[in-house]
Amino acid sequence: MKRIAIDMDEVIADANERFAAWYQRDHGIVFAPEQLSTTRFTDLLPEEHKYLINEYVYHDDFFKDLTVIKDSQKVIGELYKKYEIFITTAAMEFPNSFLPKLQWMKDHFPYITWKNIVYCGDKSIINADYLIDDNVGHFKRFIGQGILFTAPHNVNVEWDVRVNGWKEVADMLL
Repeated sequence: MKRIAIDMDEVIADANERFAAWYQRDHGIVFAPEQLSTTRFTDLLPEEHKYLINEYVYHDDFFKDLTVIKDSQKVIGELYKKYEIFITTAAMEFPNSFLPKLQWMKDHFPYITWKNIVYCGDKSIINADYLIDDNVGHFKRFIGQGILFTAPHNVNVEWDVRVNGWKEVADMLL
């Protein structure tokens, strides 16, 4: 059975929406959906507020209850019937995210057990046929096929194999 490794943030969990919600809460500024879908969040902030990105992401509640990316549950459920699925998140940078991410997976993808959730730094350690990720840096030493999942911060990044949502993942892999 072939293996698919899937990143969490900006692939199945919408961290960008959380940044926007918290920024609105703290500063009263609402960004248009078009801005959030085409522009790196830090590029939307004035220089004096860019520090908030790190402040937010290291907060214990940041990764709790993130919105699920559209169609990911349905498509991953179908992929699960055909492939071995691993969730691979570079969470080592944010140790406060371990428990919230594990709980989030239990809540939204209960059929993917803790044995198939990998917290890592360098994803080249992952032995899979495909890696669906929003960061091309994770493909550099990965031995399988990297599939770039479009996110606001990578819309201008060149990569041969790109998907613009989970329906395109389904078209490609099912």
